Amino acid sequence: MVRFASLDIHKEEFSFSAGHFTIFSATEREQLHGHNYYVSVSFEIKIEHNGLAFDYRHYKKKMLRLCDQLDRHFLLPNQSPYLRLEESGDYLIAHFNHQKIPFLKEDIIILPLTNITIEELSHWFLQQLLEDASGLSQHAIHGITVKVYNGPGQSAGASWKEEEKE
Repeated sequence: MVRFASLDIHKEEFSFSAGHFTIFSATEREQLHGHNYYVSVSFEIKIEHNGLAFDYRHYKKKMLRLCDQLDRHFLLPNQSPYLRLEESGDYLIAHFNHQKIPFLKEDIIILPLTNITIEELSHWFLQQLLEDASGLSQHAIHGITVKVYNGPGQSAGASWKEEEKE
């Protein structure tokens, strides 16, 4: 008999502190501010004959690396139709609604997103996990949900499920 389960990983270490601003429209955005973010991941898995699916330390390490990559940076999207980024020496200038917002390049991370929101960040984390398609197959992972929290009781999630074969 084939058995399936879900495996949830929500470690205190799956966290990062980062600055951002949300863009609401071509003319409205939040002030610069930051959050202490937390991330959780849930896997839909096939349980193998030995009573486990896989050694999930691999994914714990990957999640820690991703959180460390973002930690203590200001996050900017590079796919927003309302924000233009321009390099200028040691600075990156964010152009928004006739404003120029300068940042030191060493202080920012540019992400391939349209906005820096928990919705978009959950998709970014999910995409990072999905890059290793052979690992997903090898570990019998049939689905993944990633949630990003920017405070207690407030999260957004992104999910992937393996397409069923006919």
